[in-house]
Amino acid sequence: MDPLVKRVGIVGGGQLGKMMILEGKRLGLYFVILDPTENCPGSSICDEHIIKPFNDRAAYIELSNKVDVVTYEFEHIDSTILQELVTMGNNVYPSPHSLEIIQDKSTQKKLIVKNNIDTPDFIVVDGVTSIKKAGLKFGYPLMLKATTGGYDGKGNARVNSEEDVDIAYKSLGSGSVTLMAERFCPFEKEISVLACRDINGNISIYPVAENKHVNSILDETIVPATISKESESKAMEMAHSVMELFSDVGMFCTEMFVTKSGDVLFNEVAPRPHNSGHYTIEGCFTSQYEAHIRAIVGLPVGDVSLRSPSVMRNILGSGKAGKTMVIGESQILKDPFVKLHIYGKEYSKVNRKMGHITAIGKNIEDAQFRAATAFNNIKIVGV
Repeated sequence: MDPLVKRVGIVGGGQLGKMMILEGKRLGLYFVILDPTENCPGSSICDEHIIKPFNDRAAYIELSNKVDVVTYEFEHIDSTILQELVTMGNNVYPSPHSLEIIQDKSTQKKLIVKNNIDTPDFIVVDGVTSIKKAGLKFGYPLMLKATTGGYDGKGNARVNSEEDVDIAYKSLGSGSVTLMAERFCPFEKEISVLACRDINGNISIYPVAENKHVNSILDETIVPATISKESESKAMEMAHSVMELFSDVGMFCTEMFVTKSGDVLFNEVAPRPHNSGHYTIEGCFTSQYEAHIRAIVGLPVGDVSLRSPSVMRNILGSGKAGKTMVIGESQILKDPFVKLHIYGKEYSKVNRKMGHITAIGKNIEDAQFRAATAFNNIKIVGV
């Protein structure tokens, strides 16, 4: 592809899309987004905004006609429409083929197992009886997961005993979507590793990030992760293996478990910049957003190494739902080592991702203290 690509189309105008645009604008790029929300976060800084539904085939064709390359900021879109764009001669990165595989957790995991990457055992189930058979095979607790459509813990249910099977099955739609049962992993830590592959096949691997979740939503990311050198090496190798497996272009984020014994197990992969990579804006020489954009337009990815120990905290909406109001930003920005990112969503509601804080420090403890202090002094509410 011509390395002088200048026009980028993004399916989705949320915070990830907005941060891609912010980085790409420094490179003089032109951005068109497709998003049905008129005042989505990316709308204030993009060059053009196609305000049409994500399932509108004509909207994708319109988008592709305006740009040199198409990318996306979330997975829950129709990969067949993107494949049509490729068939028509358009560049789409990461590829619709990778997206199609990743969209179905069972297909994704079968590919991982086939390529000898360690992951918890799983089987596809089709009802209460087969879930109970999985319980006999894997023991309890076990994880019951929708194979498509899940995010932030939605689409997952922990089954603690055979008596919980009926409730878990009903909570995930009573068979309205395909489910899989997965052996429960008693992990010590959850980690993720970002990897970016350029058009020439060069792979860049970011540091290992340690992630802490509250109610299945990412709350805090700590970099570098507080794990052994052996586990760190395994995680970096796994991220590289996943990147080679897909042989694609752009940013991929591999989420993993670290066990008490230090083993590293694959959890899932996302073909895009990731929430756990927000820290890279301040913490790395090249952010995940810049790396992704540089890769898909044919530029070198850049140096992705860590500049400083970093801690990111997500800011979720609290209080009642309503028009967004940010409280406390002037207080937390008194700390020169804290950066605040407000996404620009018009309406706040409980547990909606509204912004994040990144703190850097001389060490992890310093960065964590600064991030916690800032986090405790800011909130986003609806009015």
